[in-house]
Amino acid sequence: MAASSDAPPARPSPRSDRRDRAALALVVYAVLLAQTLVYPGVDLLTAEFGGGGVAGPTLFLAVEFAAFALFAGPWGTLSDRLGERRRLVALAAGGGAAGYLALAAVAGGGRPFLLALLLRALQGAMTVGALSLAISALADRSGGNGRNMGVAGIAIGLGTATGAPLGGQLFEVGATVPLYAAAGLLGVAAVGSLVIPDHPPEPASTTTDAGGDAQRTGGHSGLAALLAGVRDRRELAVPYAFAFADRLVAGFFALVGTLYFRQAFGLGPGATGLLLAAFFAPFALLQYPFGLLSDRIGRVVPIAAGSAVFGLVVIAVGFAPSVPAVAATMVAVGVLGALMAPATLALVVDLAAEDGRGAAVAGFNAAGSLGFLAGSLVGGAVAAEFGFRAAFVVAGGSEFLLAVAALPALLRLGRRAGRTAVFSGGD
Repeated sequence: MAASSDAPPARPSPRSDRRDRAALALVVYAVLLAQTLVYPGVDLLTAEFGGGGVAGPTLFLAVEFAAFALFAGPWGTLSDRLGERRRLVALAAGGGAAGYLALAAVAGGGRPFLLALLLRALQGAMTVGALSLAISALADRSGGNGRNMGVAGIAIGLGTATGAPLGGQLFEVGATVPLYAAAGLLGVAAVGSLVIPDHPPEPASTTTDAGGDAQRTGGHSGLAALLAGVRDRRELAVPYAFAFADRLVAGFFALVGTLYFRQAFGLGPGATGLLLAAFFAPFALLQYPFGLLSDRIGRVVPIAAGSAVFGLVVIAVGFAPSVPAVAATMVAVGVLGALMAPATLALVVDLAAEDGRGAAVAGFNAAGSLGFLAGSLVGGAVAAEFGFRAAFVVAGGSEFLLAVAALPALLRLGRRAGRTAVFSGGD
């Protein structure tokens, strides 16, 4: 008799799982590489669209991450409902590529800056789908949440590590060259994602957690779904808060850090990209071993201790007296960021229900996108009003204060029944 079509699919072999994990990491890498190509010369790019001063780059970065925050939820909820990752990743990456090409088409044509911002928002709405769902597909793999999120972290870090210096060099060729490169990368990601087999959980609208509490993953979309998820599983607010603060610092460096390095030390886009890479290189290379470490020792120490010291070192960047000193401090920021990033994302996966991982990871990305948005807007406003050093104090101080304030909540998570993964390894 033929096997029932309702039988669950066989889990992949360890070898194929490793291969699929590497392929998904390449998709994440391509998306982040495309995204960060524009950072080293964002002021030059926005000038092509008619957006000058500090306001132009601020709005150009902010509108993308506003779209990230608004659309991460719908992508995750749709994916969980359909039980589908692969084709949605391809659709989103293809849409992101089209968005970058549209931006390149309107550059330098004397069109209103508002048109560029609208296209940027549409590009961000598509790009976040590719990023969030590729990470969700990694979370679906076996092998440990710390391991899988460490792989995601390496891909994210390598994308930003290579995107910053490469983008700087592309800006030396032309202000719109990074846009064409980003479109090509997302096109490759769209095609590549189609060859990766899907292993998502079965679609469902309601599930039960280890403590017997029902979670609703359907019936909502967008930010409403994310708020409902936090309401039903309140402990997700803890890693979401850290995601917000961590990405606030990233948004701060993408705008204020770039302008500070350019103005304070007279650096061009190429040199600025290399200085940003001093952070992103160790951030990328150390995420996988630190992800494994969090599987062994738990999530609390990497998240709490890493975030506290991270905040202090961010402040130190603003007071470093020379380019070599800034580079050394940026390396330290990268090491600490690599310590806490995979543990924070792994904690989200630890706490999420199996069939709600897409929405949970989308919530993580939405919180991070709001943080990036805040880092760009608040950092730019503080720098314009009080100077660069004050802005560094605000950015780093927010991370430090969050680590201190959230420590009791992290400790409570560890004491709760069924939450031992916060302290010790396990899926």
